[in-house]
Amino acid sequence: MSGKPFFWRTPYRYLRWAAHEKPAIYYSIVIGCIGPIMMVVVPPVRHYFGDYQREKIPLTYPIPPGPRVIPEGYDDP
Repeated sequence: MSGKPFFWRTPYRYLRWAAHEKPAIYYSIVIGCIGPIMMVVVPPVRHYFGDYQREKIPLTYPIPPGPRVIPEGYDDP
């Protein structure tokens, strides 16, 4: 029984084996599992270090008040 270890019987040994034998799959699963944890941990840490919510970027150009001034002297001859 020196082949691949079983996950449910020896999880630490299986993870070590997977990190050596199948690193791409192993590390993609590790990074994927860290994602939901980061959603809970990162916002309070950012707030602690002084990074607050910024103003929203305007999606439209503000319309100036008053009538529109038409430029002179740029007509075609």
